[in-house]
Amino acid sequence: MALHFEPEEFAARRDRLMMVMAEQKLDAMLLFAQESMYWLTGYDTFGFCFFQCLVVKSDGSHVLMTRSADLRQARQTSNIENIVIWADRDNANPAADLRELLNDLDLLGKRIGVEYQTHGLTAANGRKLDEQLAAFGQIVDASGLVDKLRVLKSPAEIVYARKAAELGDEALNAALKLIKAGADEGAILAAMQGAIFAGGGDYPANEFIIGSGEDALLCRYKAGRRKLTKNDQLTLEWAGVYRHYHAAAMRTVLTGKASKRHLELYDAAREALEAVEEAMTPASTFGDVFDAHSRVMEAHDLTRHRLNACGYSQGARFTPSWMDMPMFYSGNPERIQPDMTLFAHMIIMDSDSGTAMTLGRTYLTTNGAAEPLSRQPLDLIVK
Repeated sequence: MALHFEPEEFAARRDRLMMVMAEQKLDAMLLFAQESMYWLTGYDTFGFCFFQCLVVKSDGSHVLMTRSADLRQARQTSNIENIVIWADRDNANPAADLRELLNDLDLLGKRIGVEYQTHGLTAANGRKLDEQLAAFGQIVDASGLVDKLRVLKSPAEIVYARKAAELGDEALNAALKLIKAGADEGAILAAMQGAIFAGGGDYPANEFIIGSGEDALLCRYKAGRRKLTKNDQLTLEWAGVYRHYHAAAMRTVLTGKASKRHLELYDAAREALEAVEEAMTPASTFGDVFDAHSRVMEAHDLTRHRLNACGYSQGARFTPSWMDMPMFYSGNPERIQPDMTLFAHMIIMDSDSGTAMTLGRTYLTTNGAAEPLSRQPLDLIVK
């Protein structure tokens, strides 16, 4: 069995979930988010692209309904003992199979929470689920219930977050050995991902972002590689990943000579990140942290060139994104609490001059000042 936490850790997580379910008067939860299943049981798969559900009852017992391809996956990676298979067949309706399972579990007429807000439950499957459960019991949207438990990291999870950050630092070191005029983006990307694999790390929940020249102004991955020129800009957004726990970072690296505009944008990005870091305490909300970012950008006349969010929570995430909630955006009332791992990114995209500048790293929140998990300096990198 490939469990990455001790039984006591999983028991503590189960107890936390039971407490919240009792507060919400839920007789059962239908978990569709892979992140929730991994957190609660260790179950590790990308099979959530198909219909699967972990039924968790208020007594702490749970049953997984999944496909045959994931039967052994669940047995090998999780502490789930009761696994029910729905069969692939013409006109299959696993939502109907799930209804029968819920009936067998004596949940008819009960109050049942459903994780709707997840990539593990498509709109089509959600509609089928609602059709099957329309008269079955009291169905409530319990999206985010487990997410709010996951956002606060245990000591064991923090160990993995620190390891992820170490791997992220190694990835940047590997990239910097190659970055120069004439270097191929593909070789840089391979070196970064290779460093993480060599250190025992995992695939990230989304692709690393790499782009040079005009593509340095993008903050999403896209197909196609190019070679760096004499005076170039290369934006990198990547994450060290260990046991699915992410520690993201971001840099814009220059080749040749830094332009005046690059220096101006770097000064703003550095000042904004330091302001965000100072605000990242239990005295603040996520909205307060964003406001610290936006004030600096406004002072540098960069409001048009910034984004409407400047970071988010990090944790054990699965495809298609390593982004977790809560997020740093205007007015977000969620409070900063100790033992969160939060990624702050300062992204400036000056399309007028074609200049990019980014700076970001992952932090561990405490009772006081936030701790950067990366040990890389924040200095502007010019190769």
